[in-house]
Amino acid sequence: MLEEIIYLDNGATTRMDKRVLAAMTPFFLETYAAATSQFGYSMGIDAKDRLEEARNTVARELGAAPEEFAFTSGSTESSNMALKGVALALGERKGKHIITTSIEDFPVLHSVRVLEKRGFSVTYLEVDELGRVDLNRLSEAMEPETILVSVQMANQEIGTLQNVASVGAICRERGVLFHTDASHSFPRVPMDVRELPVDLVTVTAHLIHGPKGVGGLYVRKGTPLVKWMDGGFQEFNLRGGVENIPGAIGFATAIELVTPEETSGLQVMRDQLIERLLQIPHARLNGPPELRLPHNVNVSFRFVEGESILLHLDMRGFAVSTGSACFSRSLEASHVMMGIGGDHERAHGSVRFTFGRFNRPKDVDAVADAIAEVIERLRAISPLGKQ
Repeated sequence: MLEEIIYLDNGATTRMDKRVLAAMTPFFLETYAAATSQFGYSMGIDAKDRLEEARNTVARELGAAPEEFAFTSGSTESSNMALKGVALALGERKGKHIITTSIEDFPVLHSVRVLEKRGFSVTYLEVDELGRVDLNRLSEAMEPETILVSVQMANQEIGTLQNVASVGAICRERGVLFHTDASHSFPRVPMDVRELPVDLVTVTAHLIHGPKGVGGLYVRKGTPLVKWMDGGFQEFNLRGGVENIPGAIGFATAIELVTPEETSGLQVMRDQLIERLLQIPHARLNGPPELRLPHNVNVSFRFVEGESILLHLDMRGFAVSTGSACFSRSLEASHVMMGIGGDHERAHGSVRFTFGRFNRPKDVDAVADAIAEVIERLRAISPLGKQ
C-alpha cells in the first residue's frame, strides 16, 4: 500500500521511521516501568534514566538546559500549557492582554479564544499578502497590560517563516513574554534559544517521522507559568500524567535522524515543484518564494475547487491537502488564506504539498504531470474555466 501512494501531506503528519519504532519498542515490552517508580526498583530507575537521556537530546537541539524542557502529549498541549499557564500566572497581577496573529494554528487560536471568554483581551495582528507580521503593528499593539505575545515560527499552511528574532526583541524591550509555535519548523529550521529572545517554544514529534502523541514545551528558566492540567507532579510539576517514555525516546531518535543534507534535499524538491506548478496558467504561489519551510508548497489554481483537485489526485495515488471549506468541519474557508488577503475562490482553489523523508525527486514530476492534467480536465467542465 505504501508503495502505491505518493504521500505529499507531511505537513499534516509523517510516516514513522522504522528506526524510531525500533528505539521505542523495548520501552513498551521490556523497560516499561513508570519514571516515577525510580524510587522503588531498578526498572523504574532505568526508565527514568532513559527519559532524561531523551530530554537531554531534545533540549540540546533547542540550545536549552534539560530542566527547561518538558515533554507533553504534543503541540496542542504545549501551546495550551504556554498560553493558559502564563495567563494564570500573570493575569491577576500584571495584565490581561495577549497578542497573536490571525493565521496561527488552532491550538493557539482556540486557546486565546477561551481566554477571551475568561476576561482577557486579545489583539489579532493582521499579516501581509505573504503571511508576514508587521513589526511596527506589533509595537503599536503593545499595552501596559500586555503579558504575552504568541507568533508562530512557521505557518502550517503556506510555510511562511516569521522573523521571530525581531518579534522577540520587541517583546524583550517591553518586558513581555514571547511564545512561538515551532512545531512545523523544528528541527528542520535550526533555532537556538540561547541566542533567540523567546521564552516558550512549542515542538512536536509526529511531523519529523516520530511518533504521534508526544511533543514538548521549552520554558526559559524564570518564566512564570502556572500548571493548568491537574493530576500528578510529572515534568517539573508542569503537568499530570504518567510520562510517555517510549514517545520521548521516539522524539529524541527522530531528531537525531534529521540532517541538514536531508532538509536540503526537501528544499530542492520544493523549489522544483513550485517551478513546475507555476507553469500552469492561473496558478499562484501562496506564501513567500524563499523564506518558507523547506518542504512546503502551497499553490492556488483559479477556476477549480481544491476538493475536486484533491479527490482526482487521490484516485491517481497522490495524497495532498486543501484549504477548501468542503474539507473543513466548520465549512469555512482556510483562515490562513483569508488572513493573507485571499478571497474565497483563492482559498477554495488552494492545494498544499509537503515533502518528507520518504519522497524522492521523481515524485515531483509525477505529481506535477498529474495535477496539470487534472486542472485542465476540471477547467474544461467548469463554466468559469471555459471563460
